[in-house]
Amino acid sequence: MIKINRPFARGTAALFQIPYETRLSECGSKHLALYQALRDGIVSGLLEPGTRLPSTRQLAGLYRLSRGSVSLAYEMLAAEGYVRTGIGQGTFVAGRPGSLPPAAPALQGASRVPGEAQTEAGAEAASRPPKLELSAWGERVNRAAGKLIGRYADPPGFAGVSFVPRGMGEKGFPWMEWKAAVSAQWRKLGPGADNRWTTEGSERLRRVIAERLGRERGIRCSADDVVITGGSMQAIAIVSQLLLEAGRTAVVEDPGYPGIGFAVHGTGAALEPAGVDEEGIVPQDWRADLLFVTPTRQFPTGAVLRLERRLALLDWASRRESWIVEDDYDSDFRWGGRPIEPLKSLDREGRVVYVGSFSRTMRSEIRIGYVVLPPALREPFVRAKRLYDPYPEGIAEQNALAEWIESGGFDRHLRRMRRICHKLQMRLRLGLEGPLAALFETVPSDAGLALFAYWRGDEADYRRLRERSRERGAFWQDGSRYRMADGPARPSALFGFAHLEEEEIAAGIERIRQAAVELKLIPHGDHGDQGGSNHA
Repeated sequence: MIKINRPFARGTAALFQIPYETRLSECGSKHLALYQALRDGIVSGLLEPGTRLPSTRQLAGLYRLSRGSVSLAYEMLAAEGYVRTGIGQGTFVAGRPGSLPPAAPALQGASRVPGEAQTEAGAEAASRPPKLELSAWGERVNRAAGKLIGRYADPPGFAGVSFVPRGMGEKGFPWMEWKAAVSAQWRKLGPGADNRWTTEGSERLRRVIAERLGRERGIRCSADDVVITGGSMQAIAIVSQLLLEAGRTAVVEDPGYPGIGFAVHGTGAALEPAGVDEEGIVPQDWRADLLFVTPTRQFPTGAVLRLERRLALLDWASRRESWIVEDDYDSDFRWGGRPIEPLKSLDREGRVVYVGSFSRTMRSEIRIGYVVLPPALREPFVRAKRLYDPYPEGIAEQNALAEWIESGGFDRHLRRMRRICHKLQMRLRLGLEGPLAALFETVPSDAGLALFAYWRGDEADYRRLRERSRERGAFWQDGSRYRMADGPARPSALFGFAHLEEEEIAAGIERIRQAAVELKLIPHGDHGDQGGSNHA
């Protein structure tokens, strides 16, 4: 028990017990145990602001410590602002008498000794979490994010065949080749700091992307028009923040990419869902400021927007003086049909923002995306991005990608993955259009890493089959995940395949078929037409 004099509290004295022995048994260091024990007392409020602490001689005698250990503990407390000292005056708990005690930063393992006294106000304050008042933007983002968290994941404990899309999986990417390329760039950068990189990203990679887009996509642009982003979502979010706010409206495809809805909701703008059919988004004369569209391969259905509709969208943007964000998320994975002209290649007024990403062609962990900006948006976008990234992230990875593309390594990887993904998609279609043809109507597609299918029956049977299939060891992504509008809609499913092997796809289809037979949704032994159909 330590006798503590409190001259600033009407000259009264109090007895205070600090948990020195407890702390000593935990850390084994005498000066650190004393520091932690005193800190506990200060933070809990037992040692009030203004309280005079014992002298180093008194405290050393009481706990059989050296005065040096006590002095070191006091110095540590003073350095962190818990106490203040004065020559010839003593050591006091920091703060004015009657004020709140100093807060402890992430106090690990702090505890009160059983039997310690605590004021009623102190107990109430300790049990009450701090009040958090988010900004209007913070509230909107948290509400929108809450609807997205966990909805891409498999059910807890699921160990069967999952058709939930997850890119190419572990097998598809040449990690050793990529690791060597990145290591080579780090060796070129060296250990010294280099401040010549700007938020726009690697000039070399921007140049390579511009040349590639001109050659393969017909988009006329220069390195100055390209900005490297942390995946496509960063570009979508920044453009949304630049062009949208409360009182403005954005048109989004329905069904569509949930991340776009997330970005729109975060700005406070109104979201207007636009219908999608077998030819993509259906143009309307929307009263809107911004349109998000996936014309090359509509997400998630895979529908390709025909030229007449593309021109109609550009005409709408011109008449309404609005903007279009073209999300070209996986056009690299095309193995049949004619090349599709991006909206950006048809844009003559500078109203289309073209967004691309390498996260699907490589791995989602490699967060390299890019945006091709029209002249009017170029400088505002760069300034906005500078707020988040004053310097580019992963400059070694950016330079490695530029060199990989120039050396032909990236194209070799793409050719290999196109062959693999084409075979996997055909295997999946054989199942959906064969044994499961009576249940699912598959949307034709000659590209991408997933197949979209509409359910032919009623919603109750769809839910029953999805649950029974999960029990049997097969699971898919529910298409309602991508709905942008409220209200009833035809049940649908998205089947990812690029992360699976052919044998796994076949096993998953068979488990779904068996579940359907058990539920009497298809006849027993009906394996359908194994030949499938060739929409290629």
